[in-house]
Amino acid sequence: MSFSEDYLNENLDRYFDEKEIKSRIKTSNEHINNGQILANIDFIEDTIQLCLEYDYLEDGLTLTDAAISITPFNSELWQFKGIFLNNSFQFEEAYNCFRKSLSLNPNDVETFINISIAEDNLGMFDEAIESLKKALSFEPNNSEIYFNLGILFEKRERFSEAIYYFKQAVDIEPEYLEAWYELGYCYENSNLLEDALNAYEEFLNNDPNNFTGWYNKGIVHLRMEQWEKAINSFELAIALKDDFSSSWFNCGYSYSKVGRFSEALSSYKKAYDLDPYDETILFNMGQTYEELENYQQAIKCYTEAIQLDGEYYEAFLARGYCYDSIGKFQLALKDFNKAISLTSNPEDAWFAKADLEYSLGQLNDSVTSFKKAIEFNKDNFGAWYKLAETYFEMGTWLESLKAFDECIRIKPNHANSYYGKAKINFLLSQTQEAIECLKKTFELDPNIKNEFTRDYPEVKTSKLFTKLLDDNKP
Repeated sequence: MSFSEDYLNENLDRYFDEKEIKSRIKTSNEHINNGQILANIDFIEDTIQLCLEYDYLEDGLTLTDAAISITPFNSELWQFKGIFLNNSFQFEEAYNCFRKSLSLNPNDVETFINISIAEDNLGMFDEAIESLKKALSFEPNNSEIYFNLGILFEKRERFSEAIYYFKQAVDIEPEYLEAWYELGYCYENSNLLEDALNAYEEFLNNDPNNFTGWYNKGIVHLRMEQWEKAINSFELAIALKDDFSSSWFNCGYSYSKVGRFSEALSSYKKAYDLDPYDETILFNMGQTYEELENYQQAIKCYTEAIQLDGEYYEAFLARGYCYDSIGKFQLALKDFNKAISLTSNPEDAWFAKADLEYSLGQLNDSVTSFKKAIEFNKDNFGAWYKLAETYFEMGTWLESLKAFDECIRIKPNHANSYYGKAKINFLLSQTQEAIECLKKTFELDPNIKNEFTRDYPEVKTSKLFTKLLDDNKP
């Protein structure tokens, strides 16, 4: 929040260049040094307002102090001083100046608005709210007051309250762009994405060349998985500001989601050129190279990301998958083990390690690793199913049965889990249980009967099984 534009009088509406402002400051100082403050007070006050508008804080404060020395009961000058101090981060001194201004003019709305800024910066949230509500009691249709109330709540992530006040602001002033922008932000953070889109569209209708507006709109489309609309918004943001790395990055991400991988790579590379120290860009480039099955380039990207962040769990895990894909199994295991050490929830890394150990024939190690993955998530269906298959291959039938039961607990209609149980029951000579599992298997997926006849060719001579198969024709 900053001081109100109501301070700028009609004579100051035109643009002043630096030379003109410095000339006015110099002339004002000459009046002060010559003891001619009172005779030139209007000129000096106009210069003070120029200093406010163009951020000549030190000069403005000096002129204001000089003017106050002659007219100490001028509430506006005390307010000017408070604004200069606020903008110089001297909040306590600013607060005292605003209190002095209010003691001289206790009904001044602008002073209440500005003292609320100092109070907020001093951690006096309740007092800041009270100051703005006091201002509302004098001007209940002042959109700026509602906007500043919204900002106070937004800063504390109390978005529903912020939304209420921003809506009040735009109801009073439908073209209040800053309020529409903040509304979009608050709606987005409240997961009210359609409302966020509407707010950003209202903002952009009045300020179509604002690149952050298009960027934020793109983020909302991205969260809604409206990839093409997201691309359009990010491309517009880039057209308005082509050195905004976040737009390039998110445009690349959106391209990748619709399978436009070469365009995704081009966008990521542009983002990387603008921000070569962002490991996330390199990680996403690696992901895109993986989609293109260019594992060597993916590995290079993940390695560079790891060089920037030596504890990048996802990069170690992803690089491990790439090493696995090109047959560098020991390097893959090393990366999976490193990933496990980097996070408090290495479920995915344990699963990846277990799967690789299974592929390498290290079945005992694989069992241990699958169990580790399950420790972090008892409902990890993939880990239970692979554990059941591993036990089956090891001949540990009872443990395999237990694992398949867990699979069925998680996915009660998973036909292959019932089929796994059926095969084990056959091996254990538990024929009735096997038949019951087969019935359920064929009920859920009749096509598995073809696999069954391949696994058990002797069924062709069994009337019982022939009937079972016939009863479950698709």
